[in-house]
Amino acid sequence: MFQEERMQLIIEHLRKHNRISADEIVALFDVSRDTARRDLIKLEEQDAIIRTRGGAILPSPPREYISYKDRLLHVSEEKRAIGKLAAAMVRQGENIILDSSTTVQACAEHLNGKSCTVITNSIHSADLLSNHSAVHIRLLGGKVDKEQRYVYGASVIETLSHYYVDKAFIGIGGITMDGFSASEEEGKIKQKMMQAAKEVLVLADHSKFDKRYGYRFADWSLIDVLITDQWPSDEWRNFLNEQQVEILIPEPTEDKEL
Repeated sequence: MFQEERMQLIIEHLRKHNRISADEIVALFDVSRDTARRDLIKLEEQDAIIRTRGGAILPSPPREYISYKDRLLHVSEEKRAIGKLAAAMVRQGENIILDSSTTVQACAEHLNGKSCTVITNSIHSADLLSNHSAVHIRLLGGKVDKEQRYVYGASVIETLSHYYVDKAFIGIGGITMDGFSASEEEGKIKQKMMQAAKEVLVLADHSKFDKRYGYRFADWSLIDVLITDQWPSDEWRNFLNEQQVEILIPEPTEDKEL
């Protein structure tokens, strides 16, 4: 079989199964591991795949821009469950950081009655938490993105460099085994938030796995806990175990319509 034919079959396999390993290529096409590796390298050079540890995935389609207002209207039940579990991780009296992602804002919604100090660049979260008398709010100062309702810029990053907090809750645009990605402006802020915390908790629903989003802002060495809505694949679970990252999954809600 010619290489071009084999590469086309690899792409067809990826379209059906979302990922392929080098071992699968060896078994499916009766080729050596070096040949499988050369196929993947050539496909990557053509921007047809994204190589991962031991295999490949298809690149994500271009992301459609969704306004902040629309994202708030479409916060899924999975994100709300992740946010609720994240809020349960906050202890009385802690200093925490909340970023401006909608999943993390779902965490803010469930901080009812918790006596804590929240540092955030999210105008929406600050407004939401202003109704909770036990929560002390420190809204970071800087440039205001009116559309996305968050504060950004050099002054935000500089101020964050002076904080030491117990926990940082971080949302992401995409998650791969190479690390975490978001827009560049947000990514720089998220990275500084992570560096300020004793414990970093990433909040990501299953749709964020194996996706890249513009700017890689952190690798796995900064992460302590991953809160997601369903168990990832065995490959991911083995990887997270190697990285010593704890996985937390919300308890499934009971279906009331029996």
